[in-house]
Amino acid sequence: ALLAPAVTRTLVSEFVAGPPPADPTAGRDVLTAREQEIVELVARGLSNDEIAERMVISPLTAKTHVNRAMTKLHCRDRAQLVVWAYESGLITPRRR
Repeated sequence: ALLAPAVTRTLVSEFVAGPPPADPTAGRDVLTAREQEIVELVARGLSNDEIAERMVISPLTAKTHVNRAMTKLHCRDRAQLVVWAYESGLITPRRR
């Protein structure tokens, strides 16, 4: 499920304002470089179709990469994957 940009911004703001996780890089070593790239794009709000277009892969392959990353990181949905990306330091909030 996709989240509205306003909801995503609020979610990210809440997590950025909170205390840092115990081990911010936990889990990064289980992801391939490609999966890390995919997670970054998910965290930036791209859909599977948009990820596929940007990476020149099929939407099904993009979906597979997203699902594998979620499985490896024990994330139940894309929102939790976005939270993990910020908490792990894989991405940081953009300044306006």
